[in-house]
Amino acid sequence: MEISRLDKLLAFIQNEPEDEFLKYALATEYLRLNDSEKALSYYEDLVNNHPNYTGTYYHLGKLYEALNRKDDAISTYEKGMEITKAKRDMHAFSELQAVYRSAKGFEEDDEDDY
Repeated sequence: MEISRLDKLLAFIQNEPEDEFLKYALATEYLRLNDSEKALSYYEDLVNNHPNYTGTYYHLGKLYEALNRKDDAISTYEKGMEITKAKRDMHAFSELQAVYRSAKGFEEDDEDDY
């Protein structure tokens, strides 16, 4: 019998329960399996306990949007932009800024001139 990717990740996390990459991988796998509740719990754990794991903010925000939690999505994008800017991760910052502007209802032509 083949061991699923989820089973492998769950076995790994038992040995390394605070590994942020494994938590992220589990959140992503649960999302792929359409288990939004478990995905949400891992993503929220990451932003609460590993706030500098910047990849989380985009995916958690998108999940909040899919769950019709727009205000949570916007605040997640804002926090992610704050952290990525402080870390000088401009690629992640620009991705978060784009989804933030979309969630806020800004159009591309609404760009600030400063």
